[in-house]
Amino acid sequence: MKRIIPAILILLLLAPRAAGQPAMQPAILEEIGIDQKLNAQVPPDLVFRDQTGREVQLGEYFAQSRRPIILTLVYYECPMLCTMVLNETLRTMNGLTTLSAGKDFDVLTVSFDPKETTELAAAKRTRYLRQYKRESGDQGWHFFTGTEENIRKLTDAVGFRYAWDDKFQQYAHVSGFMILTPQGRVSRYFYGLDYQVTDVRLSLVEASNNQIGSPVEKVMLYCFRYDPSTGKYSADILKLLKAAAVVTLLGLGSYMFVNFRRDRMAARAQLAAAQGELS
Repeated sequence: MKRIIPAILILLLLAPRAAGQPAMQPAILEEIGIDQKLNAQVPPDLVFRDQTGREVQLGEYFAQSRRPIILTLVYYECPMLCTMVLNETLRTMNGLTTLSAGKDFDVLTVSFDPKETTELAAAKRTRYLRQYKRESGDQGWHFFTGTEENIRKLTDAVGFRYAWDDKFQQYAHVSGFMILTPQGRVSRYFYGLDYQVTDVRLSLVEASNNQIGSPVEKVMLYCFRYDPSTGKYSADILKLLKAAAVVTLLGLGSYMFVNFRRDRMAARAQLAAAQGELS
């Protein structure tokens, strides 16, 4: 209920804006997406800077850790969607009670904005490690920046497509992350902003055994659409309101049933106690 109610309020606030969206999708949406390139090899020689400013090759993580990898492609000054992706990734990681970053898997968060700095990466990492409840996280979650050339080679390798919007001075992109095998091959894709802990855990186990998953439906790609009139992402209200309404009604119904039943049992117990005292 703590997650459902705020979500409903956000959807209601976004509803007036969404109602005014044009019927046709803007051309920029044709340039963005995540194409599934299962078993594709991430180039190990690509060089990035980590949160300390040290230059590292991605192959260092393929050769040394021998752990599966969650790859998140974001940019640190994103006004909305990237933060939501990282928040959901964090929630999922905290839900992996039997697996920990730094021990069982690694997380590589790479900015696709070549203008972003090491300082931004370090600040973002500090924020998320503070919320990740595992001591090993410091060894397992890394935040990178890089050059335009190497960023493009990485995003092309995994099928992540994004575009710069000159009008609003920000990137248009979609949400999701990839899971790589310890050797850096794409094993699984997760779309949207609702990553099931069980699915992620099983996918990490599969990847650790160098198994390549099957293609998944891109359902969650359509939960957020780019609004060219505002330069922001807004929810697809009709879809989300229907789903949220069902979940909310079920939740409220269960909550009311449990409380009603508990109150009745308490009343009966009090009545029985009172009758016992009278007798």
